[in-house]
Amino acid sequence: MFGQTGFFARRWRGEVPLQVVFWRDMLGIATFINLLASFMALILASQGVDLRVAVALHFAPIAYNIFLFMSVWRSPQCTVFKKAFSLAWLAAMTIV
Repeated sequence: MFGQTGFFARRWRGEVPLQVVFWRDMLGIATFINLLASFMALILASQGVDLRVAVALHFAPIAYNIFLFMSVWRSPQCTVFKKAFSLAWLAAMTIV
């Protein structure tokens, strides 16, 4: 799974079509993960859990977000629109 043909390696090397990385991985799955993490962080914060734990949960997906962002930008098929949109998405997901 984490070898030369694994999920991350294939995306980093551009072996997965840009449409899949951009639409499914980044805008679909990663957006859902970010919203879920933020929602759970809000629930924890409202229940009186240490705020550091809630903040850590909120920012937990950031490494995955940066990886997907860089995978999109590294793709030879990436357009200016997709680069700009992925940058805006990364900024929004960091805040959300």
